[in-house]
Amino acid sequence: MKVFKSPIKDIQFVTQQVFDIDAHYKTIPQGAEATPEMVAAISQECAKFSENVLFPLNQSGDAEGCSFKDGQVTTPAGFKEAYQQWVDNGWQGLSHPEEYGGQGLPLSLGVIKSEIVGTANWSFGMYPGLSLGAMNTLIEHGTEEQKRGYLSKLVEGSWTGTMCLTESNCGSDLGQMKSKAVPSDDGSYRITGSKIFISSGEHDLAENIVHIVLARIEGETAGTKGISLFIVPKILPNDDLSLGEANQVSCGSIEHKMGINGSATCTMNFDGSKGFLLGEKNKGVNAMFTFMNTARIGTAIQGIGAAELAFQNSLAYAKERRSMRTLGGPVEPQQAADSIIHHPDVRRMLLKQKAIAGAGRAMLYDAAMIADKMMAATDDKEREAVDSELGFITPILKGFFTEMGIEAANEGMQVFGGHGYIKEWGMEQISRDVRIATLYEGTTGIQGLDLLGRKVILDKFKQYGAVNKRILNLYKRSLASPHRWQMMKFIGPLMGYQLRWQRMLLSILLAARKDRDAVGAATHDFLMFSGYLMSAYYWALMALTAFEKLAQKKSDSADLGDDFYQSKIQTAEFYYARMLPRAKSHSEIVRAKLSSLTAMAEKDFCLE
Repeated sequence: MKVFKSPIKDIQFVTQQVFDIDAHYKTIPQGAEATPEMVAAISQECAKFSENVLFPLNQSGDAEGCSFKDGQVTTPAGFKEAYQQWVDNGWQGLSHPEEYGGQGLPLSLGVIKSEIVGTANWSFGMYPGLSLGAMNTLIEHGTEEQKRGYLSKLVEGSWTGTMCLTESNCGSDLGQMKSKAVPSDDGSYRITGSKIFISSGEHDLAENIVHIVLARIEGETAGTKGISLFIVPKILPNDDLSLGEANQVSCGSIEHKMGINGSATCTMNFDGSKGFLLGEKNKGVNAMFTFMNTARIGTAIQGIGAAELAFQNSLAYAKERRSMRTLGGPVEPQQAADSIIHHPDVRRMLLKQKAIAGAGRAMLYDAAMIADKMMAATDDKEREAVDSELGFITPILKGFFTEMGIEAANEGMQVFGGHGYIKEWGMEQISRDVRIATLYEGTTGIQGLDLLGRKVILDKFKQYGAVNKRILNLYKRSLASPHRWQMMKFIGPLMGYQLRWQRMLLSILLAARKDRDAVGAATHDFLMFSGYLMSAYYWALMALTAFEKLAQKKSDSADLGDDFYQSKIQTAEFYYARMLPRAKSHSEIVRAKLSSLTAMAEKDFCLE
C-alpha cells in the first residue's frame, strides 16, 4: 500500500525549534501576519490537499502521462480539477505581494507549501512551481505596468509561467543561443526561435501561459553579454487583461521521458511572436538568474521529497514484511519470521533515507529564511550581500541533495526487494521521477563549477569564510552548552572535517597555479565533500536542539515528544558514523594527479 503523510512535525522542528522562524518573521515586513497559528493552519491545510487530492493522482498521472495532439497538450485525468482547487484556494499567491493579488506572506512559508506538494506529487507541483519563478523574475525586473498586468494574473493562478532558455544547440552554454528578437515600431519585439525541454510549456490547466524567453536582439554582440530577456504570452492580453489574439507561439512536441510523466516537457516554437523586454537590454542572463535560483531551490526540494517519500514507504513495508531471523536470534518468536526492519542492513537503508531527508530539509529552510531577508532588503547593497550568502548555499543544496535523493530512492527499491521493481508498489516511480533532478537547472557538474569557481574562488572566499565561521560558532555554542559532553561526538569530528575542507581547497588552488584544469577536475568532489560537511553541520545543530528540548520542562505546547527528539539524536549518530566518512574519499580524489584524467589522448578512447 502506497503511503504519504506530510512531514509536519519534522518541518515544525526545523523551522520553529532549530531556526526559530517565529522570531525571524518578526524581523521582516512580510512576517507580520505569519503568526504561529497562521503558519500551523496553512501547513495543515496544505497537508490535507496534498494527501487527499495530489498524492492519489501521483501514480495514475505517471501511468497515463500527458498526451499531445495538433499542438495541444492534455494533462492526466484529475490534474485539471486539482489545479482549479489550487487556484480557488489561493495557493499560488501565498508568498507574493498583496498589491498584485497575493497574500503577502514570507517566501519561506511558500517553501513549506512547495515541499509538501512536491513530495506528494512532483509532476503536478511543476506546473505552479514554474509560475513561481516567472513571478519572482517579474517582481525583480519588471516594470510597474508589467507587474500590474502579467503578475496579477500569475499570482491569481489563472495564467501560468515558464522559463525558455535551452535550445537544441546549447544547454548551459547560453552564448551559443540562436533565438533572435527584432525590434518593432511599437516598442515590442518579434521573437523567433525554438526552445527545448520547456516544462509546462503547453497544457490545459490555465487559460494563458506567459513564457519568459531569452533571445538576442538583432545586431547585438555575440556571447552571453548580448542576450536579453522577454515576456512572450501564448495569448496576447487586451488592456483589461481579457484574452486577445493568439501570439504565434506553438508547441511542436512533448518529450517521452524516463519519469515525471504527468509534467509536460515541450518543444516551443516562437515564429515572430510578440515579446516585451523584461529588464535591461543585454542583461537577460543576469535577470534570468532570478528565475534560475528559484528553480534550483525548487529542484533541491525534489531530491529531499524523493528521500522523504521513499523513506515513508520503505518504513511501512519494512514493518510488515517478514523474512528470515536476525543473526542475533528471533526478535518476534511468535511469528513465522522477523519483520525485516529488525535486520541491520535494512535499518542502514532506512536511516540513510531519514538522514538525507532531514539534513536536506534543514538546509532548505535555512536557505528559505535567507531568501526572506533578500526579499525584505531595503537597498541594493543589503540585497547583494544576502544574495551572495544564498548563492553559496544554492549549488550545494541543488547539486548534493538531488544526488542524495536518487540514492535514497534506490535504497527504497532495495528495501522492497523484487517488489520495488514492480510498478504497483510505486517505488520505481520515485527513482524514475527524481533522476531528472540532477540534470535540469544545471547538472551536478555545473553546480560544482558554480560552487568552486564562482562562489569560492571568484568570490575571494568571503562566503566560504562565512560558512567556516558558522561551523566554528556552533562548536563554541556546543562547548558553552550544558550538553557539551554529549555534543563532543558530533562537534569533534565536525571540526576535523572542516579542517580537511580547508586543506582540500588549498590543494586545489596550488594545483591550479600549474594547470587551471585542476579546478574543473575537482569540482564534483569539492561539491560532494561540501554537501557531506554541511549535512554534518545541520545534524549537529539538530542534535543540540534535541538535547535542549529533552532537558526542558514538558509544559511547552510545542514539545514534540521525547521519542521524536531521541530519533533526531540517533539519526545524527548514524549520519556521523556511517555517512560522513564518505567525505574522506572525495578529499583523497582531489589530491590525485591531474594526469589520471588528462593523459589519455582522444583517439585512445577506443570503441573497438
